[in-house]
Amino acid sequence: MRHLLEVDDLSETDLAAVLVAAANRRPERILEGRGVALIFEKPSNRTRNAFEMAVVSLGGHPVVIRGEEIGLATRESVEDVIRVLARYHAIVAARVVEHSSLEGMARVDAVPVVNLLSERSHPSQAVADLVTMQQRWGGLQGRRVAWVGDANNVARSLVTACSMVGVDVAVATPRGYELDELTLQAARSRGVNVEVTTDPYSAVVGADAVCTDVWVSMGQEAEAAEKVEAFRGFCVTEDLMSRAAPHAVFMHCLPAHRGMEVQASVIDGPRSAVWDQAENRMHAARALCEWVIGE
Repeated sequence: MRHLLEVDDLSETDLAAVLVAAANRRPERILEGRGVALIFEKPSNRTRNAFEMAVVSLGGHPVVIRGEEIGLATRESVEDVIRVLARYHAIVAARVVEHSSLEGMARVDAVPVVNLLSERSHPSQAVADLVTMQQRWGGLQGRRVAWVGDANNVARSLVTACSMVGVDVAVATPRGYELDELTLQAARSRGVNVEVTTDPYSAVVGADAVCTDVWVSMGQEAEAAEKVEAFRGFCVTEDLMSRAAPHAVFMHCLPAHRGMEVQASVIDGPRSAVWDQAENRMHAARALCEWVIGE
């Protein structure tokens, strides 16, 4: 049984195949007559729409389930939830408050489980980002990506994914918000260069893509004032983008706060790839569904 809780649940060969599948706009309807449960403990725009339409394109029927409808680990155990849903659905995908909920689902091993986002990682976003980069560049090997901002779940998955396809990464964060050591070591062990710095200007030099995310993620609202203060100087501005490669694109997983983590003229300008990223969430979702099904 295949589960996707982290990007590196895919082998490097698997990831390459997923990227090829994501480029195929005429997929086989491998989910014909089958359901896919989409659990959302946290709200979603892109993830929900991307996975619903991905399932439809494969011939399946998506069923969206709000967190309060099942009460993971409160109203009903994670294990019992997955055992029941496995009787109805070919795949269970979940956006969860705690990554341990996904691990509990996968341990039951009753149906393929896909991580739609946890506090630890966001693998489908990372795959969509690689799809977007490959569309823009034609290839990935030897490119350089700069991450500017919080080394959060999105950053961790992106660094991992980049290291699996031969893309060098520079991660610029304020002190106290650095990339965790395990992710850093694992990425470097694959032979790519991963630079960590507190200077966003040095991070973006020569970068083919400059990526960021909101400074205050869902569930961190109590830390908002502290984080906004800590991240002053980490806004992706026109000046910052000018230090990247002349052909560099700007990427953001959205939603975005113009004037905070990114200048409006950057995200709305000609170098922005964010709308392609948003579309590619759907293509990545479709390819990942194909992978976990094994067809």
